[in-house]
Amino acid sequence: MLLCKKIKLDVSEQDAATLEFMQGKCRGLYNWWVMRLRDGEKWRFNACKKTLAESRVHDPELNQVYGKLLAEVYYRLDAGMQAFFRRVANGETPGFPRVRPRHCFFTLCYPAMYLTLEGSTLILPTGGKGKRKRFPAIHATLTELPPEDFREVAISRDGRGHYYASFSYRQPEEAKRNSGTVAFDLGIKTLATGVTEEGRFYHIGGFKGSRWYNRQLDKLRSKRSTCKKKSRRYLHLSKVYKRVSQKKRNKQRDSLHKASHLIARRLVERTVVVGDLSQRQMVMKEHQEHNKACNRAVYNDWGLYAFVQMLTYKCQLYGKELQFLDERNTSKQCSGCGNLQDMPLRKRTYQCAECGLSMDRDDNSAVNILMRFLARRGPHTRQAECDVLQATQSGVDAMEASCEGHVQQLNLFDGV
Repeated sequence: MLLCKKIKLDVSEQDAATLEFMQGKCRGLYNWWVMRLRDGEKWRFNACKKTLAESRVHDPELNQVYGKLLAEVYYRLDAGMQAFFRRVANGETPGFPRVRPRHCFFTLCYPAMYLTLEGSTLILPTGGKGKRKRFPAIHATLTELPPEDFREVAISRDGRGHYYASFSYRQPEEAKRNSGTVAFDLGIKTLATGVTEEGRFYHIGGFKGSRWYNRQLDKLRSKRSTCKKKSRRYLHLSKVYKRVSQKKRNKQRDSLHKASHLIARRLVERTVVVGDLSQRQMVMKEHQEHNKACNRAVYNDWGLYAFVQMLTYKCQLYGKELQFLDERNTSKQCSGCGNLQDMPLRKRTYQCAECGLSMDRDDNSAVNILMRFLARRGPHTRQAECDVLQATQSGVDAMEASCEGHVQQLNLFDGV
């Protein structure tokens, strides 16, 4: 299994200036090709990569950038274009590669075979040879021990100006253990709501401090908008804005790591089923139907995509099986009788008009996801599906009879 370990770097001012120079040139080359592709030029990887020599003649400063970093720009752009073509072929939202802004650090990817590790010092090569070599090799001190036999190192920078090295390495997968199935529904009010085959519910809350940080960021933007651009106060408020944004992202990722570790490590069920539906698209469709303006308060600020990615690799790490299931109409369908009815986002309790079932909409959706997965896993016959639905419904009835003893609240991230 491919894993990654992120380690903080201690670099001098000269080495930091060298990193900023190289990432700026790589970002400029990337943006130049993105603009050419937007103007209608066709993307051919081999032909476009051969133009690097012409780019070096046009901009001699590219010779001071390590050649592997410039080549990585074309590979990264090719991956973005291939993803664009794949989404177009599948009829999805294309998402053309975007221009990288100047305030964002362009990640520098070094292959492991071209790096030198002397104790806790990581030596990063630069471009140029002999008298034309402008920047010496970068000596960065690692704050932790790197993993053995790493394959690639990615140099990045956060909003506070700290540099990090991400080491990718392989680790053998553990044997699968435990048994049982748990289905999770990713929601807006609750990060994840799960239910097991025995009728036990799990409610995992997300990071609750996003609103407070959003208000602070709004105040900083409001103050900065009244200042003259590039003034001392403007630059000071920009640094504070980056620091607060980075602190918010760190807390958010910490809560996602805890939630994904809870599901992949602490729960005893071997199979984890997650509903595959974009909450953002669901909210946008809901508001487009009612001709209402979407605002930030409608969306959750938890990072569902990052949460799913963390859950994916952690399930592989701990030997669990992760399945994605289409959860269309799971919130609208009654888990008792299968009746479909409209469920706007403002309604948090599902009340069936046919059988009278009343339960939380996220719990109802999680039960429907579990029933769909169990029905799909068995033989594809109508009788088998009916048997599974009947068995699951009996478990739900037993759960409702003793709800207080079976519901387990796992709201771990209520604090700021």
